[in-house]
Amino acid sequence: MSEAIQQSSLTETERSDFEQQLSEKYLALARCPNTDALEYARLQLDIAEILVWLERSEAAWSQARAAFDTALKNESWQDAVEACNVLYQTGQAGSIPALGMGVWLAVTFPVAHELTYAMLDHVVTETPDNADGAALAAITARYVVDLRADDAQHGDWSLLANDLIARVAARHSGVRNQQALDAWMDKLSLRDPQTFLPRLSQVVNAIVGDAWWFDRNALRDKLPD
Repeated sequence: MSEAIQQSSLTETERSDFEQQLSEKYLALARCPNTDALEYARLQLDIAEILVWLERSEAAWSQARAAFDTALKNESWQDAVEACNVLYQTGQAGSIPALGMGVWLAVTFPVAHELTYAMLDHVVTETPDNADGAALAAITARYVVDLRADDAQHGDWSLLANDLIARVAARHSGVRNQQALDAWMDKLSLRDPQTFLPRLSQVVNAIVGDAWWFDRNALRDKLPD
């Protein structure tokens, strides 16, 4: 179950504030120009996030799913992954496949490292302690941080990624020190992205199953040169 849903015990004041925000967002949605599809989709995502907090999960799914379709059509990969993140948080039947699709998009396209990290962290949460999938997600999170974070952000995010790897190693194999961590990474072949990225792809395939909403091969053709 998603963190947002777990934390949804709102005070009356908080609930009232969210209801007010929701009304304002619906009004903005009604006034959104028909020509700006992405602005409309982003408002839908804002609405979906509020609905998650208000525990209206089915309505949240509907808004986020529509936003995802618009983002994908407009090749706005960041927005598409944001939509998958919200869809995951709704806790609906399709939430886990949505997580997998979001991870695929976030790793494949140059999506912000913060969002990519969040999606991979969700995979860690959903993966059993003794499964390798969490290790693959954690090492990919560090790889993405190294690849995409700028100099000002890299230090803090690298520490977060290293901590994620250490936590996964501890729960996976009882790793408690650097020597054991190094041996664990070697054992699971977590050093070379040419090795661990294809393995993560297999994990994503298992997460999504036959529920893909898009043709991955067609999207790969849209990758920037």
